[in-house]
Amino acid sequence: MTAFSADEVREHSKASFVRRTKRRMKDQSANEPKDKRSREVTIPEFITIQELANRMAEPARTVIAMLMRQGQMLKITDVIDADTAQLIAEELGHTVKRVAESDVEEGLFDKADDPSTLVQRPPVVTIMGHVDHGKTSLLDAIRSTQVAAGEAGGITQHIGAYQVASPSHGKITFIDTPGHAAFTAMRARGAKVTDIVVLVVAADDGVMPQTVEAIAHAKSAKVPMIVAINKIDKPDAKPERVRTELLQHEIQVETLGGEVLDVEVSATKKLNLDRLLETIGLQSEILELKANPQRPAEGTVIEAKLDRGRGPVATVLVQRGTLRVGDIIVAGAEMGRVRALINDQGVTIDEAGPSVPVEVLGFNGPPEAGDRLAVVENEARAREVTSYRAHQKRENAAASISGMRGSLEQMMSQLKTTGRKDFPLIIKADVQGSLEAILGSLDKLGTDEVTARILHAGVGGISESDVTLAEGFNAAIIGFNVRAHKEAAAAAKRNGIEIRYYNIIYDLVDDVKKAMSGLLAPTLRETMLGNALILEVFNISKVGKVAGCRVTDGNVERGANVRLIRDNVVVHEGKLSTLKRFKDEVKEVASGQECGMAFENYGDMRAGDVIECYRVETIQRSL
Repeated sequence: MTAFSADEVREHSKASFVRRTKRRMKDQSANEPKDKRSREVTIPEFITIQELANRMAEPARTVIAMLMRQGQMLKITDVIDADTAQLIAEELGHTVKRVAESDVEEGLFDKADDPSTLVQRPPVVTIMGHVDHGKTSLLDAIRSTQVAAGEAGGITQHIGAYQVASPSHGKITFIDTPGHAAFTAMRARGAKVTDIVVLVVAADDGVMPQTVEAIAHAKSAKVPMIVAINKIDKPDAKPERVRTELLQHEIQVETLGGEVLDVEVSATKKLNLDRLLETIGLQSEILELKANPQRPAEGTVIEAKLDRGRGPVATVLVQRGTLRVGDIIVAGAEMGRVRALINDQGVTIDEAGPSVPVEVLGFNGPPEAGDRLAVVENEARAREVTSYRAHQKRENAAASISGMRGSLEQMMSQLKTTGRKDFPLIIKADVQGSLEAILGSLDKLGTDEVTARILHAGVGGISESDVTLAEGFNAAIIGFNVRAHKEAAAAAKRNGIEIRYYNIIYDLVDDVKKAMSGLLAPTLRETMLGNALILEVFNISKVGKVAGCRVTDGNVERGANVRLIRDNVVVHEGKLSTLKRFKDEVKEVASGQECGMAFENYGDMRAGDVIECYRVETIQRSL
């Protein structure tokens, strides 16, 4: 066998490598299309390598190789800026069209429809009013189901959307909004998607604070209103009183010469419900509500949650077009493909037209309540839109966290300068609507002295990362209709982090209010006990100076706070350490009696000085 030297082996290996490289380059050249064309490539402010390659119709490895030559080691999913993308595209022989990142949203909503394509659609009706005035019971009576029976605290905790059939005017879509003041934000959102507002006022209770709020929301949404005077079956019902009280808020019903329709109903006795539906139908005919069902769907997310069995679930009100199974959709920073549509009766359907509320399954993550939903032509467009929105969301969150860190670092100095204290909290809720209402209510609790600082708020169960964050900032964790994961609960117990669970929002708000009240500096209240006049000062061995006094008014008590007043000027404040009557130590000396007094750590007393005796009470304040 012939032996090769080390130099010969190296030369052979080098020649072999060159041959292989030339063969690979030749194969790549043969595989490249002969009719490679120059394309106009649209480049936003940021773009992924994969998306840039797709738009140029180039292999992604070509883009990565060019970036490597520039010294950038990137993956196919990494994002590059517009300048870098432009250099690559132009080097490969393409022309570039630069666009702003926000341009990806152009044409997503509010495209004009041809009037010939418009058809009649059901009205969307929002029920509003004060807590316990019978909103859910009224809707319940119309639907002939018992929604209210299973609600915590007798309040609708989430916005529900339902469609019912009117005997004379076809279908009507109802949106039920919660009635407690904590749900103001949710109620306002309900008014934005509605055509008609039904204002429910109890005949035995009249106009209340949330009734006034509902009127304000309806007016700001610029939608017609129908007043439903409920509970007319009660003995103390006074419908005329309701009509009169509404005049104070510029609501004049038809019976009093105005334009606002009103109907007297009873949800429990199911009185005049058909008349209410007829009134809604007449109002919708006047509005001439129309939509094009043949276009891609647009709608609004009414509610969203993360269901353990079904994944992200969003309740959507379709407003224009028709939403179908298989459609590619975007809502906020989330995208997906519609896997299933479920109507308000729990039945799976293939499509939902204008004014139809449905549960949508297929999102990659739960969108936020109030997000607008749109159907897009392909996944690339959906990724563009959601990438832009997610980028904006991350920037806003980063700015918020940066501000929070800065303020936490300065917290001690801030406390010294302003005296303001923070009550750190982490909030987790089951759905976005409840989370909004909780945050809105807690925001109102803040004062110049104490405020609730929300470190993190989100939808879903309490995770270990929530506990870690709470530990870092010594915060409490609040769960609304959610529970902590097993690992998170164990970590919280181990680290002494408090987790509190609630299913009624105003219980949650009340408890936080009490806890925040504990951070308020207590009020000190003085209670005057009495005055004494120093007649003579004695110097007693082993005791020090003792003042011989006469109590001129009230009582003096041993251990009480005292002020020594000389020529109407306070010269000392301290404690009364010794109080003697003759030779005996006593607890109290009444007016007109003489006694001996000594102060703690003070002996400069003179005849003629006045001793003012008082008690200080600490009174805990509340918000």
